Amino acid sequence: MKNKYRILKIFVVVVLLAFLLNFSLNRFNGKKLEDVRIQMIQSEPVQFVSDRDIRGMVKHTNPEMKIGTLDIPGLEKQLRTLPSVDSANVYLNLNGTLNLDIKQRVPVMRVNNGSQNYYVDRDGTEFPLSPHYAHPCMLVSGHIPKDDYKGIVQLIDAINSDKFTKRFFVGIARHNDSYFLLTDDGNYKVELGGLERPAYKLKGFKTFLEKYLVYQNPQKYSKVSLRFDNQIVTTLRKGFTSELDSLMKQPIVNEIAPGMGAD
Repeated sequence: MKNKYRILKIFVVVVLLAFLLNFSLNRFNGKKLEDVRIQMIQSEPVQFVSDRDIRGMVKHTNPEMKIGTLDIPGLEKQLRTLPSVDSANVYLNLNGTLNLDIKQRVPVMRVNNGSQNYYVDRDGTEFPLSPHYAHPCMLVSGHIPKDDYKGIVQLIDAINSDKFTKRFFVGIARHNDSYFLLTDDGNYKVELGGLERPAYKLKGFKTFLEKYLVYQNPQKYSKVSLRFDNQIVTTLRKGFTSELDSLMKQPIVNEIAPGMGAD
């Protein structure tokens, strides 16, 4: 008896929904859209796709702008084909307003591998540059394996978490399977090596810079390497000798590393 009652309730609900759907379709059939509301819901403002672009797509898929000829699944599918769109949700209110919730991809890095330039978002998804909008983000150059995207995102997060490193490091480059950090002054290269423990390496470099490097001739070193465990290795530029290297006489404090040398 209970099962029959449950089946009867389900049948009544289905019939009621069908009636309401048919009523809505008949009500809106031939009626024009009252309004098109577009909401961008990404975590930070980007402008790869504009309101004008979206409205143009709505108009293209429904030239008469009538509710009865509106293909919501088709419009959603078309929006999701845009490379810079992460997700799209399209729905119609009972008052005849078409709503579009668009989430655009937010670049974490811009990759230049020599032959191509493209953005990469936090999920490791690649998408092309825009001819109308350039998003400010870290420039990464070299042939970057996709498997390294996650590690690079963590490195960029570590750089951006500190005001000093965010200003000081302006780019990342990969050469011979090793990563280098590019500085705003460009006097020397900072060799990171692998992508492991980025926050630890950056903290050690910052301490080394503040305690020692700022007191040296800015042209003294061609490279400062962080790739070796528990030490910072400097490479003297041509014209400087190790005998003149005052850093060789300085003890390394624990918060930097237990050892340091010069090539």
